[in-house]
Amino acid sequence: MKILLIDGLSIANRAFYGLPLLSTKEGIFTNAIYGFLTILFSLIEKENPDLLAVTFDVSAPTFRHQHSTFYKSNRKGMPTELKMQIPLLKEIIDAMGIFRIEKEGVEADDLLGTIAKHAQDLGHDIIIVSGDRDLLQVATEKIQIKIPKTKKTGTEIESYFATDVIEKYGVTPCEFIDVKALMGDSSDNIPGVVGVGEKTALKLITQFHSIENLYENIDKVKGAKLKENLVTYKEQAFDSKFLATIKTDVPLDIDFEKFNFTLGLNQTLSSLWEKLEFKKLLEKFKVKPTIKDTIVINKVNIDTLTNLKSTALFVVIEENLIYMGINENERNYFVKGNLKDTNDLKTVKIFFEDDNISKILHESKKIRHSLYSFGINIKGNVFDTAIASYLINPSQADYELSTLTHHNNIIHEDKLVGTGKNRILWKNLDEYILIQQVCIRANELSKLKITQTQELQANNMFELFCNIEMPLCKVLFDMEILGISINSKILKEFGKKLDILIENIEKEIYILADEKFNISSSKQLGTILFEKLDIPVIKKTKTGYSTAADILEKLKDKYEIVAKVLKYRQYTKLKNTYVTGLLKVLTNDNKIHSTFNQTITATGRISSTEPNLQNIPMRFELGREIRKAFVPSSEDYVFLDADYSQIELRVLASMSNDFNMQKAFLENIDIHTSTASEVFGIDVENVTTKERSAAKAVNFGVVYGIGAFSLADDIHVSQKEASEYIESYFEKYPKVKSFLDNLVEDAKKTGYGVTLLNRKRKIDELYSTKFNIREYGKRIAMNMPIQGTSADIIKIAMIRVHKALENTRSNLILTVHDELLLEVHKDEVQKISQILKYEMENAVSLSVPLLVEVKRGDSWFDTK
Repeated sequence: MKILLIDGLSIANRAFYGLPLLSTKEGIFTNAIYGFLTILFSLIEKENPDLLAVTFDVSAPTFRHQHSTFYKSNRKGMPTELKMQIPLLKEIIDAMGIFRIEKEGVEADDLLGTIAKHAQDLGHDIIIVSGDRDLLQVATEKIQIKIPKTKKTGTEIESYFATDVIEKYGVTPCEFIDVKALMGDSSDNIPGVVGVGEKTALKLITQFHSIENLYENIDKVKGAKLKENLVTYKEQAFDSKFLATIKTDVPLDIDFEKFNFTLGLNQTLSSLWEKLEFKKLLEKFKVKPTIKDTIVINKVNIDTLTNLKSTALFVVIEENLIYMGINENERNYFVKGNLKDTNDLKTVKIFFEDDNISKILHESKKIRHSLYSFGINIKGNVFDTAIASYLINPSQADYELSTLTHHNNIIHEDKLVGTGKNRILWKNLDEYILIQQVCIRANELSKLKITQTQELQANNMFELFCNIEMPLCKVLFDMEILGISINSKILKEFGKKLDILIENIEKEIYILADEKFNISSSKQLGTILFEKLDIPVIKKTKTGYSTAADILEKLKDKYEIVAKVLKYRQYTKLKNTYVTGLLKVLTNDNKIHSTFNQTITATGRISSTEPNLQNIPMRFELGREIRKAFVPSSEDYVFLDADYSQIELRVLASMSNDFNMQKAFLENIDIHTSTASEVFGIDVENVTTKERSAAKAVNFGVVYGIGAFSLADDIHVSQKEASEYIESYFEKYPKVKSFLDNLVEDAKKTGYGVTLLNRKRKIDELYSTKFNIREYGKRIAMNMPIQGTSADIIKIAMIRVHKALENTRSNLILTVHDELLLEVHKDEVQKISQILKYEMENAVSLSVPLLVEVKRGDSWFDTK
């Protein structure tokens, strides 16, 4: 990838002094901004970069100022006419979607040097654009320095790789630092050595290569006066070298995903340019696409598919039509087929089911579903760019292709064909637009695969992608196709039961309130509770009294009406979300086909939607009854439910290497009883149910970075008692404490939380200026490696179980966090039980055993 890095203030400064002082009718100065943008667009058009970022200095002392009071002390303030333009320039850069970087304590040069070195280590090509020749010291065969000179007649640019520096100055880029250390720099008030100018400095460094070597061989220096000055100002020379050296190891959270950019007008940018009277720029961007948006497309017959071997595909299937944008060996093809046509269907089927054809797809599971309806499966190696992007940045808002690529001409699908009732079919688009959009997307998929592979490899996540995430995608697809059967009669009967409960509790609430009101209305409920009944107000919001669940939980033991309101909410949620909701999505085969998502949660956990089967209540008896409606698809089958026992605590024990915690698991002692014994200082056999429950809350709370306040609230003790529990816990499990502390410190240094299998999550919250957000970041840093590792383990288990079931009549149909549900033929129950236990318990090797409990049932309810 080619990365363009721009020294914002330096280029703006050059533009300001190189162009006449321009201003708008309102008196806003614009020459620096206009010159900057002219240089920027010229570079983008000429260099065609993949990624772009602009750095700025911060108006605060840097480490150089702290080292030397005279550093830059001779500089006059920035001219007012230029100073006024900088905030506007930053606003424009942000509006253009260009990543802007600044950091207190260092200069823009240091940021550029650090980013360039990091990018070079990843194998990228880097162009740094700056007016500061100091940056020549970071030039290499991969890092090119461009120094523009803005004049009335245009912009001239000098370009330097390492060889160009040597050719012009006779010294290497690294030696260029020593040249400056000797000759000094009046613009930065770097003194150098008195009497040594550029010519002498170059001569000395050409001979001695560094000031260190120069002073070790000072006797070899010719000229008494020169030697005297070198000796006299030796300390000054080394100070000057320190000041002149650009840092390439600034602690930075470098996420190259953020360096993606899209050139095009948006409302904010258009308003800014109109304000600054940049009419030519407005016209240019409204009319002309950039050069990079043009690709050559070959419209070919569907039989072309038979000649392809490794292909990037953007696939649209609507009704019986298939449109494919194809990129292979830098050639772009457009193919259209009719899947109701026998020959077209056969050709498409042969292509997708060919094991020898590698396929680059975006959101491959969706494509699998579209093809499956025509009896077509996808075989061969699949690279899914959406999943790869998720691994690289699991906290990203979405993974739509237009979001992932900076290509100017890709239109977001929602804008292209609309959404909801306003959505149109692709076939109704203008043919030229349709062909361009599918082919440009395929072209971008090829590029994405290259860059994503490099990023995954650089972050040691390529194996995670290839061996877990991609195989899992096929497992989830099979689970979605299979679905899970519902006994609608049981569900409807449960709904009737809820109707009676809701009606009865409504009446009870009305009696206690002494009037009828809308219990579901937060406003009306607040008025009844906190005004009419004069219940103490715990929290008020802008719209009135808070009746949130956590508020009512604190009041329910004292006020009967509050307890009944909470019950009412339970009943209505069960009825609306689970009874009515599930019946709505029931298909003709009496099944629910949920969608399993692997690109949603930042920790790597699988989630489900439409409907969400992972949130079906388990904590109270009435909620659990819903599971009675989930049944095997025929009388020949039963359910087997396999659940990891305390997987997150086992992961914690293994990762922390805490002896006491590991001992409990190795000796198969109940961990919560063991913790209660350790924390409360009592024998295991004397631990009460209450003490075990408190210990359980501490055990799981620690994994989530819980504090005394929250723990006290959870187990109904004072904050002092909760604090003592936590302190005692860490005394008994000392390595857990140091492990969690180290997780936070490591995340602060690297910017990431990391699982055992190297899944990573950025934790920007750790760098927030707000205390609460930083504390939240610490909790993420503690929890993510544990929860993420648990998620990785269940994924590996799913892949292993799915493969082990290939030649059986049994199927994996559901996953809920640490639990797998299988529909198993009655003749295979014993065999599949053994398979489940073996494959899940051996998914990974920890220092403590993984334990899986397998239960049988004629409904999901019966397995618990």
